[in-house]
Amino acid sequence: MILSGLEIEKNLGKNIIIEPFNRSQLNSNSYNVRLHNKLLIYKEKTLDMKKPNGTKEIIISEKGYKLEPNELYLGRTLEYTTTKNFVPMIEGRSSIGRLGIFIHITAGFGDVGFSGYWTLEIFCIKPIIIYPNVEIAQLYYHTIDGEYEEYNSSKYQNNTDVQPSMLYKDFLK
Repeated sequence: MILSGLEIEKNLGKNIIIEPFNRSQLNSNSYNVRLHNKLLIYKEKTLDMKKPNGTKEIIISEKGYKLEPNELYLGRTLEYTTTKNFVPMIEGRSSIGRLGIFIHITAGFGDVGFSGYWTLEIFCIKPIIIYPNVEIAQLYYHTIDGEYEEYNSSKYQNNTDVQPSMLYKDFLK
């Protein structure tokens, strides 16, 4: 089951931490998260799964930044979250989707116990100007049934910024 907005609010400070939290971003069954002003793009034309791929930083000014189609932009939420006892998930807001912006390619599924900023895999259909601090996505929470082990990743747990793929670490095992 998905938690209602009021249930999300009841769990704040216990099973759900959202910093900063603003009640105006709370919806009937989700919480809107905002876009940070930093993006990363990969430098290489061809990416290699077995190695770290170089990135270039882009800062989105208050005047906006134009995204181009066929480019992958990595961004992050302004909000830092921690989730215990629920499965966090992220989806784009419908208003964002109606402008042809995807906020994740396949990684909308979170893990019980995840702490960090959500990395956004941003892709657009048409050129579009985006702005920092815009409510770009929404978090929602599922209950979990059965025993589980909390998420503990040396790659992504407790991140402090936008994170490119660290899949190459899987090849080092």
